Amino acid sequence: MFLGIDVGTGGTRAVLVDREGRVVESAAREHAAIRSEQIGWAEQEPEDWWRAAREAIAGVTAAARRAGAAIEAVGLTGQMHGCVMLDAAGEVLRPALIWCDQRTQPECDWLNRTVGPARLIELTSNPALPNFTLTKLLWVKTHQPAIFARIAHVLCPKDYVRLRLTGEYAMDMQEASGTLLLDVAHRRWSHEVAEAAGVPPAWLPRLFEGPEICARVSDAGAAATGLAAGTPVAAGAGDQGAGAVGMGIVGPGSVSATIGTSGVVFAATDRPTMDRLGRLHTFCHAVPGLWHVMGVSNGAGLSLRYFRDTFAPGVGYDELTADAAEVPAGSDGMLWAPYLFGERTPHLDPEARAAFVGVTASHTRAHFVRAVMEGVAFSLRDTLTLFAELGIPVGSIRLGGGGARGALWRQIQADVYGQPVELLAAEEGGAFGAALLAGVGVGAWASVGQACAATVRVAETIGPRDAVAMEEAYARFRRMYPALRSLRA
Repeated sequence: MFLGIDVGTGGTRAVLVDREGRVVESAAREHAAIRSEQIGWAEQEPEDWWRAAREAIAGVTAAARRAGAAIEAVGLTGQMHGCVMLDAAGEVLRPALIWCDQRTQPECDWLNRTVGPARLIELTSNPALPNFTLTKLLWVKTHQPAIFARIAHVLCPKDYVRLRLTGEYAMDMQEASGTLLLDVAHRRWSHEVAEAAGVPPAWLPRLFEGPEICARVSDAGAAATGLAAGTPVAAGAGDQGAGAVGMGIVGPGSVSATIGTSGVVFAATDRPTMDRLGRLHTFCHAVPGLWHVMGVSNGAGLSLRYFRDTFAPGVGYDELTADAAEVPAGSDGMLWAPYLFGERTPHLDPEARAAFVGVTASHTRAHFVRAVMEGVAFSLRDTLTLFAELGIPVGSIRLGGGGARGALWRQIQADVYGQPVELLAAEEGGAFGAALLAGVGVGAWASVGQACAATVRVAETIGPRDAVAMEEAYARFRRMYPALRSLRA
């Protein structure tokens, strides 16, 4: 069996996967609440991730022992972009600034003035955004120089758990792509960006491809978790890269559309395709020799939760979506702009705001719900529109997250994207993909592609029914953002 560990934002999950791709056992433990001392701040304690990981791993190792099964290898995944700062002894210097921390726009502005936005994209394939690890380091440099002076190592969240499990400082290419310190096109650290930012190369861990074995469980890690000392540990990937492996998005033309709290459209590519405007992220894939592009919508599943909690408290999602299914495609002219937390793709606008447009007295609650679901799908189609602009092929689209679990949202996505979408037999998330990477690392499969072919199965294909109506509605949706922007004071 292979163990996948997902160090998420809300908790850590461990899954045991066998060679047929079956999840044999899983366990999860919650993290302490995100600490937010000021608006826009988001911090977590790395030690709490290790506590949750120990408990989750112990839960599945006990199940493996009962079944008499050996855990052959471990793979890691988790929330990306977090900044874990350690001293020379490997001790945490301060709470980690995590992916959703938004305090670092001044540092982004400094990078753009110092390196230049075009040069930064040329060097790292990405623009300066508050989400990225480097901007968080620069904030500490400016505001907490005494801590910055003691830094000896910088890691991301899952890589801190790896350190505690193995004693090794390591990071995979896909995760490193989200630090703004990686030369993504050449799969190596960018010494030019590091030098401009005042980040010594010695702070940065060794880089590995996703399936590479980069460490082994130490005696201390074994005592803490129940894993056998010496168990191989693969480099793994960030949550989006490992999730893509778990969905079989491992070759050019394969695309996933995942609706969680945020929404992500992810495409595998055989070359580093860069958007000169920075509207898409361009990262190394977890698959050696491949890259990926992805667009992110900040307020995807969050939009439906916000509507339910605000306007229909106590009403279940099943009831809301059952009513919405009776509303015709296009929501009788109502539109939703899902910019509750600004927007990343394609607008790169943290000040963007949400709105319902076209409301009439004849609209019901069901119309509002359907408009929210359609608006989220339209925002994800914005990424597909950019793919077409940049010549990125889209063969099949596989659905993931909450947007894959309800029949209405599946159908809406097929209609909005204007092509069939695929539903997987089991969508287990990043931990499953991390387990597959571990299996490849120890030779259970010859390649990541073979691992996915053996374990990832399509259960259903959903074709468009109302593509014409959705095309007309999408054209109106595209006119909303400029109109809303013009209303700002």
